[in-house]
Amino acid sequence: ILGRYIITPEIFKILKGTRKGFGGEVQLTDALNTLSKSQKIMAYDFEGRRYDVGSKKGLFEANVEYALREEKYAEELKEFLKELHDKNYNI
Repeated sequence: ILGRYIITPEIFKILKGTRKGFGGEVQLTDALNTLSKSQKIMAYDFEGRRYDVGSKKGLFEANVEYALREEKYAEELKEFLKELHDKNYNI
């Protein structure tokens, strides 16, 4: 689940009782599902590109796109990326 959370302290009790899921880790999504049975949970339906910044590739992609959106840096960054590409950095 993409986003930031504002959650009541009850989530900590639920997390302690939540079984490990994917990757052998306790998943917040499982705890949120449990919490939703006793409390109202609200969300915003995000539309747009999402990056998995938990992976190096996703983090790099997000930073490059963010920088390219900034007029102050876009042209210089494009030139830099082109230089790397021309040097066969396999971009």
